[in-house]
Amino acid sequence: MADTFDLIVIGSGPGGYVAAIRASQLGLKVAIVERENLGGICLNWGCIPTKALLKSGEKFESLSHLKEYGLSASGASFDFDAIIQRSRGVAATMNKGVAFLMKKNKIEVVEGSAKLEKGAAAPKVVVALKAGGSRTLDAKSVMLAVGARARALPQIGLEADGDKIWAYR
Repeated sequence: MADTFDLIVIGSGPGGYVAAIRASQLGLKVAIVERENLGGICLNWGCIPTKALLKSGEKFESLSHLKEYGLSASGASFDFDAIIQRSRGVAATMNKGVAFLMKKNKIEVVEGSAKLEKGAAAPKVVVALKAGGSRTLDAKSVMLAVGARARALPQIGLEADGDKIWAYR
């Protein structure tokens, strides 16, 4: 027997988790299916950690203006590993925030990869669970909020090399 929901959201990026929360607030029984991390690429690998990295760069760059304020600091340096660690910490904190919002709004989080079942009279979502096995979910409605992926272009020499071009992971 499958679990039944008013709405199943596939993908928990900014579009997916916000829609799930609003649907729950409107009284719908909601599940969200995520194959990786709550919050999606933006929160975990893209926008948010990138902004944390930029903030570290801004702080370091501001040291070059100390003389304008009658200040000096010699021997300034940076620890790239610590900068990355801070960026990952910011993302982890926000990920926990999304998990809290899911719990607060009584949204069931299903960890795994979702597929829509072909030929079903009503929407059915079959989830290959991260923990192993599978689970079938029935829904009145399904929202696809799966985002997009960047693509390397090796034919014109654009591949993530970790030096000039970075991937989001």
